[in-house]
Amino acid sequence: QVHLVESGGGSVQAGGSLKLSCVVSGATASRIYMAWFRQGPGKEREGVAVTFADGRYTYYADSVKERFTISHDIAKNTLYLQIDNLKPEDTAMYYCAASINYIISTSWSDPDKYPYWGQGTQVTVSS
Repeated sequence: QVHLVESGGGSVQAGGSLKLSCVVSGATASRIYMAWFRQGPGKEREGVAVTFADGRYTYYADSVKERFTISHDIAKNTLYLQIDNLKPEDTAMYYCAASINYIISTSWSDPDKYPYWGQGTQVTVSS
């Protein structure tokens, strides 16, 4: 059973940065499909980034390219999401998700492809 625990959220001003963490147990983070999703108030859950293995399979939502970076710390078995130049529209609950099964690249942002989820960490950006 894969268990995910997120941390690192908070309240920041626009233009600031945050680094979200997702500690993984029950699997090796770098050997499974791992993604970050977010869900803002009144919005559907949105995939923001995904990565697998050595990074060749890494994708970002168009809305976050250039500002979000997904990465692994193999020694800590932890997934990260570095968020720079935060904008008020980035305000959301951010979730870590995982799948041990193959996910075709065109479906990486489909929440239904990920059976394992963390509890979420809140990011609030003020203007």
